[in-house]
Amino acid sequence: MAFRLITAENGVKYLKSDIISVPHGFATRVGGISRETHTASLNLAFGRGDSEAVVLENLRLLGAALDIAPESIISRHQIHSSKVVYADSCMRGEGYFTKTDKECDGYVTDQPGITLGVKTADCVPILFCDPEAHVIGAVHAGWRGTASGIAAECVRKMCALGADTRNIRAAVGAAIHFCCYEVGEDFRESVTALTGSDMAHEFIRQKDGQLHADIVGMNRRILLEAGLDESRIDTSELCTCCHPELFFSHRYSHGKRGTMLSVISL
Repeated sequence: MAFRLITAENGVKYLKSDIISVPHGFATRVGGISRETHTASLNLAFGRGDSEAVVLENLRLLGAALDIAPESIISRHQIHSSKVVYADSCMRGEGYFTKTDKECDGYVTDQPGITLGVKTADCVPILFCDPEAHVIGAVHAGWRGTASGIAAECVRKMCALGADTRNIRAAVGAAIHFCCYEVGEDFRESVTALTGSDMAHEFIRQKDGQLHADIVGMNRRILLEAGLDESRIDTSELCTCCHPELFFSHRYSHGKRGTMLSVISL
């Protein structure tokens, strides 16, 4: 298992996991046309300072790098929940080419020609694939979605479509890691209320006199408890906050930043 940083012919840099056998990619911030300092250069979200035309051109560049049709990408507004929805062909383009007020933080599908997309800038992107059942999933796991079990919910929804936990692969992309994710006591109390004291005790610990949280580790444990085999979970070791030249980071930039997109398609 390994994550690889790839530079496409058009200059787009993205991460790819060897554990996922279908078309996919975790975008970095490199290779787009955004010229604003805080969104340069591959911003993939509206409302961050770029025009709609710039964002859609960045999406086209990412699609070309991954050999994925931009019009097939679904990426609704995210709300830091555990809501995972089934994606079908009528949802193609939602969030980019078709406006919608529908919200969620994850998707599953067994239909070809659909690309599932989740946006992040420190939160945890996770892409799923059962190559035997031809079922895929994608989730945006912020701390609240993580503690609410969105990763396990995606596994459940995939199994309802015929996937098997013994065959599901999960790639956990670049996110903020324990080293940089300083939190307060109220954060620990909230995680404890959602997950119980064991999870909070294991993944929220002192570092240099301050509480830090390991939401990447939390998601890994949740995936294991959901039935995935350890050998079928691939985790990027790259911290978005430690590498602002490569990733957008909400924490590093104090909220003034662009947004990355992670996608997977049958």
